[in-house]
Amino acid sequence: MSNTLIEVKGLYKLFGSNPKAHMPLVHQGLGKDEILAQTGHTLGLKDINLSIKEGDISVIMGLSGSGKSTLIRHFNRLIEPTEGQILVGGTDVMSLAEKDLEQFRRHRMSMVFQRFGLLPHRTVLDNVSFGLTIQGIKKKEANERAIEWLETVGLGGYENQYPAQLSGGQQQRVGLARALATNADILLMDEAFSALDPLIRSEMQDQLVELQEKLQKTIIFITHDLDEALRLGNNIAILKDGELVQDDKPEEILLNPATDYVEAFVRDVNRARALTVETVMQPQEFRITATTIEEALKQMRAHKDDYAYHVTDDGYQGMLSQESLEEYYQEDKTAKLTEEHYEDLEPIAPDAALEEILPETLASDYPVPVVDEEGEFMGSLSRDALAEVLSPEASSEEANTDKSAPSEEGSETPAEKDESKVKQPTTSA
Repeated sequence: MSNTLIEVKGLYKLFGSNPKAHMPLVHQGLGKDEILAQTGHTLGLKDINLSIKEGDISVIMGLSGSGKSTLIRHFNRLIEPTEGQILVGGTDVMSLAEKDLEQFRRHRMSMVFQRFGLLPHRTVLDNVSFGLTIQGIKKKEANERAIEWLETVGLGGYENQYPAQLSGGQQQRVGLARALATNADILLMDEAFSALDPLIRSEMQDQLVELQEKLQKTIIFITHDLDEALRLGNNIAILKDGELVQDDKPEEILLNPATDYVEAFVRDVNRARALTVETVMQPQEFRITATTIEEALKQMRAHKDDYAYHVTDDGYQGMLSQESLEEYYQEDKTAKLTEEHYEDLEPIAPDAALEEILPETLASDYPVPVVDEEGEFMGSLSRDALAEVLSPEASSEEANTDKSAPSEEGSETPAEKDESKVKQPTTSA
């Protein structure tokens, strides 16, 4: 996509009274439980290396105690690292003096909290304008900007209400408007939707996606919910016991899990809902470029398949079969190719979810053409490829009996004591 905005390099966090003294044990490779038993210190993060691109929604996920909330609080130094660097636009956040850090927090990063974090004694308008007044913006301008953002998140007219008068979803919209109003480059969203009812949560996810299409902010989104991660993330980083176990595109997480732990996460995901056509289609290099039946049949006969896609300077035109071309050739070989010569096969969009195109793809005798909004031919999707990616064996192999699902048992980091308890990764049926 675009350039890297945030780089995390060799980040460690050891919680306890004397973390520096016990870091050699961490570097020797001792695990979280061993370090806790020997030193009474809790390993929050271990050698995290991560790159976040400008304009992306980067999801960091894991179960309680995995270190995800600890990590996000390092970005604005609400938690100080034991070792490591976080570079934002080339600036090492860890090296900022107190005054510079204050300005950094006010202007570069905004945060949306799980429990909304609203000021109960202030109106909705005052809550949204709060960050602007801290920046030194005059009250009149701050209120005008706050009203604009309230309208953007669908809360126009609620300016004089108090948080207690709003539903949970409305309160979270206020929190989102407050974060956006400061015009910060980066949004930190720590389990921002997890306290909401499922329907409202889904609506908030949709709104975030819509807003991101317009605003192109850099968003770091924390969640324990894989469905949410797949729905929102351009990239997903999965943590386990303070370690980064996989950092990849959503489709790679699903199709090529790096460890047994990740495989257990993705095992029950509804792939037809989570994957798009573009992630599983095949490139189609051969295409018919002729203008007449005779020329088209000549190109077809030189190709190994008995079908091909007609593509001109104006983009995708239609699909041709050799059998039909042979028949048309007998009638009039010099005839121009027109719509009547194409097979009855509607193209599909590259960004369509697989579940949307299942019926037509499985019913087709030919791979279905994939065509974008501009009419450009992208490739094709066959029913064999679709069946393969949706089969239980698609991710390496069926899970072995000795592979257990991820468990959140064990010590939590101090920064994650208030995280919701989740027995299993949340996935679609």
